[in-house]
Amino acid sequence: MQYDAKTISEIVSKVVASVNSGAQSSSASSDGDIPVGVSNRHIHLTREHLDILFGAGYELTPLKDLSQPGQYACKEQLTLIGPSLRAIEGVRVLGPLRKASQVEISRTDSYTLKVKPPVRESGDVSGSAPITIVGPKGIVQLKEGCIIANRHIHMSPADGEKYGVSDGDYVAVQTVGDGKRTTLYDVQIRVSDKFVLEMHLDTDDANACGIGNGAKVKLIKEN
Repeated sequence: MQYDAKTISEIVSKVVASVNSGAQSSSASSDGDIPVGVSNRHIHLTREHLDILFGAGYELTPLKDLSQPGQYACKEQLTLIGPSLRAIEGVRVLGPLRKASQVEISRTDSYTLKVKPPVRESGDVSGSAPITIVGPKGIVQLKEGCIIANRHIHMSPADGEKYGVSDGDYVAVQTVGDGKRTTLYDVQIRVSDKFVLEMHLDTDDANACGIGNGAKVKLIKEN
């Protein structure tokens, strides 16, 4: 089938209009302007559980500051045990202390421990998986508290305004650079004047994308 010049021009115009329409359906941040922090398995503790695991009056020993102000990794490490009695040793404790103890693991860790943690926002532990924590002085059996942390981006109110997003929104992000180029969906936005800009991924997501700490991602906000 042959087309005359007028028909070809009309087809090209329609294609260009379609592409432009699709481009306007979402907005994206500048390429690679959101840093990534990879979160390995870790434990948050209450005062009560710290006393049981390490002894009454014990104080955490800060090892290094984390990206979010006031958060830090501790020298203390503990052992996790799941229902199958298989263990993961050397799990880092993070400070400061919290109102509810929480264990954050990856999906791969859950296969080792034989637990079924839900994907949750940090702090949302109601009805989550049980887990046993073993310390040098005692044992804590959590009836709930084991989760897989959802993908999320910490940002300040100024960052939220810049990207046109609010606390609790969900967006997609694209990885950039030399890793396995990937789009990640269901990324929660967390806005607070106590946060600095950083996306948090667990080790499974980071390994699947071929990225690590310091990598950059691009935010895509669906309209």
